[in-house]
Amino acid sequence: MIPGARTVRVRVLAAVAAVVTVAAGLAVRAGADGAFAKCAGSALYTVLLCTLVTLCAPRARPLVVASTALGLSWAVEFAQLTGVPAELSAHSAAARLVLGSTFNAPDLFWYAVGAAAAGSVHAGARRRATASSAVYPRPR
Repeated sequence: MIPGARTVRVRVLAAVAAVVTVAAGLAVRAGADGAFAKCAGSALYTVLLCTLVTLCAPRARPLVVASTALGLSWAVEFAQLTGVPAELSAHSAAARLVLGSTFNAPDLFWYAVGAAAAGSVHAGARRRATASSAVYPRPR
């Protein structure tokens, strides 16, 4: 099945948002340190997951996208209690970026902040797209 123009547009926007989110994360990492960098990095991790979930499921509602990304973020954080992510992170920079290594309970809150922020932006964009399609209906 060939995806519709709306689906393609959502996927392109999600891909652009993912790139912007990674750039923001790298900028925070390069330009800040301490608690701010840690909290922002945690929130941006979940924002990135929101963009990736949207990329995979472009028709999903913002609440479903944000909830899925939050659940994934929390699952990765709780997996850190097992020591498996720490072992993998010791051998791979990519694993360290994706899985982390050490459980940190405050991250759970910052993941929720990231999910709420991304979900709000997604919902706003969806409302704007719906409103503009009502004003400018597609020709038949």
